[in-house]
Amino acid sequence: MNFITAMEQRYTTKMYDQTRKLNPTQREELKEILRMSPSSINSQPWNFTFVTDAETKMKLAEVSNFNAQSVINCDTLVVFSRINNLQLFENQIAEQLPAAAVDYYKRVVKPKSDEQIKTWFAKQVYLSLGVFLSACAEMKIDSTPMEGIDPEKYDTILGSTDYCTLVAVAIGYRDSEDPNQLEKKSKSRKPINEVVKSI
Repeated sequence: MNFITAMEQRYTTKMYDQTRKLNPTQREELKEILRMSPSSINSQPWNFTFVTDAETKMKLAEVSNFNAQSVINCDTLVVFSRINNLQLFENQIAEQLPAAAVDYYKRVVKPKSDEQIKTWFAKQVYLSLGVFLSACAEMKIDSTPMEGIDPEKYDTILGSTDYCTLVAVAIGYRDSEDPNQLEKKSKSRKPINEVVKSI
């Protein structure tokens, strides 16, 4: 299956088959894909938590609003977080990045407000989210990206202090009764001439 076919066939899954499980190799491949995701100046201001423990998933489901069933029934819940500790981030890039990248951060990003800096971090995390969803599609793993969660309560449950939850993704395999399947609900996208320009 080529990439465009994978994207044509992916959709946001609403119901998961609890009897079908990812194999450990698939999960490890997805972890490596996230690790390899691109970010501005290779800043990598992120953290990814793979949750398979049923008790933890149940606690997270309780603070996931209308996404509760997806959290409970999926094989794995992946939580995407941005770094929240600016000093920790600056220490990391000083140790890991070349001088030119650190200089860019100091000149362009650091003069901004804390809120603007954290928004810049969040943008990098969303780059990794796009890579992750695309990888799942190519691997024929179903997914449900979810912003309809309570980030602060997620952080409490996961014991996260230096990182802040932004979004979670349920992954696994669709239930045969899932109403969002393309056979039951056609994919809706704008015509290409309305979203892509050539100059």
